Amino acid sequence: MSVVLSLEEAWQHAATSLLPTPLAPWLLESGSLTARLKAHSTSFRLQVIAETAAVLPHFLQASFPKPVQQCVCREVLMWCNEQPVVYAQSWLPKQSMQHIQALVALGEQPLGELLFQFDDVSRSAIEVAQLALTKGFAGVAPGHFWARRSVFSVAEQPLLVAEVFLPGVLNL
Repeated sequence: MSVVLSLEEAWQHAATSLLPTPLAPWLLESGSLTARLKAHSTSFRLQVIAETAAVLPHFLQASFPKPVQQCVCREVLMWCNEQPVVYAQSWLPKQSMQHIQALVALGEQPLGELLFQFDDVSRSAIEVAQLALTKGFAGVAPGHFWARRSVFSVAEQPLLVAEVFLPGVLNL
């Protein structure tokens, strides 16, 4: 991965976690995060940082309903009002991509925009954690940031999405 971020931290169910008040509405958003970001800003863009074939890390296996091996790990940075506000890392199993062809050619289309177009999309409970960013990138300094993750399912095909909320989101 191009961003040095550990997703192996202690994750907790968001509904039972003590969350920082300014970030709670963002962390608990059950709808499209992309739609919420667009509604709170005058400009939005998605920057693809990396999209690489990878083996799903062992510590993420338990997040999926059945064993997963080969995935595509997609890393993006979401910008609002020319500030980086969310770093997202998605784990797309190859089997899910074969069943949902639109995942293959996302390009700079936000994954959330695509997912919420499906009638049969479901989402696991949202989990939250504080993650350590060990080196800066795109104007974001190293530090600890709140994140959330959940597993989406479309046509019974799972994919995991983790979103890290950067300081710029508090300006929206």
